[in-house]
Amino acid sequence: MTHRISRRTLLTGAAGLGAIVLAGRAGGARWAARAAAAPAKIPVVAAENFYGDVVGQIAGDRVLLTSIISDPNVDPHEYESSMRDMAAIGRARLVIINGLGYDGFMPKLIKAAPNPQREVKDVAHLVGKKEGDNWHIWYDPTVVPKFARAVTDFFVRVDAANAKSYHNRLLLFEASYKPFTDRVASLRARLPGTAVGATEPIFGNLADALDWKVITPMAFQKAVEEGEDPPARAIAEMQDQIRKHAIKVLIYNVQTVSPVTERIRKDAGRLGVPVVGVSETLPPGLSYQRWMLKQLDEIERAVAKK
Repeated sequence: MTHRISRRTLLTGAAGLGAIVLAGRAGGARWAARAAAAPAKIPVVAAENFYGDVVGQIAGDRVLLTSIISDPNVDPHEYESSMRDMAAIGRARLVIINGLGYDGFMPKLIKAAPNPQREVKDVAHLVGKKEGDNWHIWYDPTVVPKFARAVTDFFVRVDAANAKSYHNRLLLFEASYKPFTDRVASLRARLPGTAVGATEPIFGNLADALDWKVITPMAFQKAVEEGEDPPARAIAEMQDQIRKHAIKVLIYNVQTVSPVTERIRKDAGRLGVPVVGVSETLPPGLSYQRWMLKQLDEIERAVAKK
């Protein structure tokens, strides 16, 4: 069984962060001085690797990129801060966070590694999300293109000599993103109101874009997200939805797995309800836009079976 650390635990401070904070304060001036030296490559830290991937697509080899949450085989809720990550943040000219509390450890690390030249982009704030919104905002098809344009503006401002390259790369990104948004529009037109299940709220923003309905009790989804056991009533309701085939597909977060979610997944398979795994972290070998399109392809095929 995986031992999970809830978001609540992260927000109240991970074990050992105090020592990291002290080390960061001691070394803050050193990192700031190094940043002032204007290295040939612009150091950037992304809290999540899908934002890092977009940065790489825009900046190419002109960026020195660190993505903190990058292992698709590990529950991102279990992140533990490290000296390596804080050092990268201290050197960074740009730090990118998701916001809404999803990566609540990041403000602490940023504060612990002062750098007056550093800029911080909170993606949720950038796109107008507000407290209480579903924090899996990268599953909202409108969010990442806005982020890509904001990142392009940043690089053009700090490296004007290469402005044309950044703008050209943005155009390539937008062109390669279009198949995903086209597929979303097509499914929304053809299958509005499709009822689906989900083990965790990860799919909510994309479901809204598709005009689909996630009918799994939110009490179930939120409990799984927090690493807790869902209420018995919510489990029973979800099992009933599967037994009655009230859902076309079960969206299964492969990074927040528990005995309860495994039992639900097996029940769905046994009863002939398709299951599609999705993740919170970009898998290796895929761009952000290919990742989104690949998952949507799998979901579309599953829905078509019902």
